[in-house]
Amino acid sequence: QVQLVESGGGLVQPGGSLRLSCAASGSISTMGFMGWYRQAPGNQRELVASITNSGTTYYTDAVKGRVTISTDTAKNTVYLQMNILKRKEAAVYYCHAAIDGVRFWGQGTQVTVSA
Repeated sequence: QVQLVESGGGLVQPGGSLRLSCAASGSISTMGFMGWYRQAPGNQRELVASITNSGTTYYTDAVKGRVTISTDTAKNTVYLQMNILKRKEAAVYYCHAAIDGVRFWGQGTQVTVSA
């Protein structure tokens, strides 16, 4: 069983930045896929960015150039650096990991984008 604990959410003004962290209970080097999803009220959960254990990254078109996903294997932590945040990006952000086809989710961290 893998536990994922997100942190770093909060209130930020439009145009501001946040860095989300996801601390895993196990070695992230064994996780074939890690990603960040977000879900706003009334919307489906959507993939924002992901990274594989070989370092291949993916970004949804809406965040390309503003968001960076990265890992620190020594800390078993995945980060999501978000810049130039928009109001519509306010949501609960979830960390996700997949190991041998088994999927794990964190509890989510709230991101509010408001003046």
